[in-house]
Amino acid sequence: MSNDYYDILSVERTATAAEIKKAYRKLAMKYHPDRNPGDKEAEEKFKSCTEAYEVLSDENKRKIYDTYGHDGLKNSGYRGPGSAEDIFSSFGDIFGDLFGFGSGRSTMRRDGPIPGNDLRYDVEISFMEAVHGVSKEVQLTRRDTCWTCEGSGSRPGYQKKTCPTCNGRGQVVRSQGFFQMSSTCPQCHGEGAIVSHPCNDCHGSGLVEKTKKVALKIPAGVDTGARMRLRGEGEGGRRGGQAGDLYVVVHVREHEFFKREGDTIYCRYPVSMAKAALGTTVEIPTVHGKKDLDIPAGSQSGQLFTLRNEGVPSLRGRGRGDMIVELQVLTPTNLCEEQKKVLREFDTLCQQHGQHKEEEGFFKRLFNEVLGK
Repeated sequence: MSNDYYDILSVERTATAAEIKKAYRKLAMKYHPDRNPGDKEAEEKFKSCTEAYEVLSDENKRKIYDTYGHDGLKNSGYRGPGSAEDIFSSFGDIFGDLFGFGSGRSTMRRDGPIPGNDLRYDVEISFMEAVHGVSKEVQLTRRDTCWTCEGSGSRPGYQKKTCPTCNGRGQVVRSQGFFQMSSTCPQCHGEGAIVSHPCNDCHGSGLVEKTKKVALKIPAGVDTGARMRLRGEGEGGRRGGQAGDLYVVVHVREHEFFKREGDTIYCRYPVSMAKAALGTTVEIPTVHGKKDLDIPAGSQSGQLFTLRNEGVPSLRGRGRGDMIVELQVLTPTNLCEEQKKVLREFDTLCQQHGQHKEEEGFFKRLFNEVLGK
């Protein structure tokens, strides 16, 4: 088959998620191992179309593949869909649709190690903590492997017994006309065995609730939506299975003065009309301290100034972004009579020196446009 994932599934590069899934279902039904027993070629085609679907159905993997191809996926850590059992485990919902039962494959009983589920924890940090990084200790309540039965679910000294419903097969067979359909055993849930003497601590589940403190080291430069993966800090495994992972999702609170876009920080700085006209040097607060900013004479409201390397540190270690300062010229209010007198004199001097010509010219053009002249 072609090496290109879109060619493998016979879809356009602009195909939607629904179109990709539909194309994969069609190929999976055609090349499924249960429909082609002993056919190595069909098995390879089945794996190829599954790999294509796994990449193109995942938004992040598809973006990497479209940009960098197969090499980009390898560099990101992707190693393919794995073994046939991994495929059936990952895409059981699709095979269930195709074949009418849970996994789409009449697997034998699953009595091996069961890994724990991954967990998610949302943490909120301040704007400054996001810029500089922070270490936090959070307290989590999760299901962990039972120490008494070591995750087996059985009371110490006792073993599970064969499920009487499926006789240890993990599957039950029912007839529908000329067809026989298999489904996961409802009593043992596909394990082929049931707990006859449940553990007193976990009551047969193999897991108990425990509270644990977890240390989080949040790097400088994170933003809302950033995810951290802590291996082995998720739900505990059963029957010797590894613990799942903990995914920490970061949420950053807004700042009253600073705004952020990527690694660039924006802020507005108010300055009096007189200082903007005469020019001045002001001390600007930044996320890294204080910085002098020279405001030249005649500066206008909305004018932008750039402070290099005063922004957010890059997560990729490429230094820091910039800080953009927008000047906000303040118009004085609640003037006393003496201030009003001075401003009137100032306005008269401006007229004498022709400094209102631009304003007058603008309104003259506007009136002519309105009156059709």
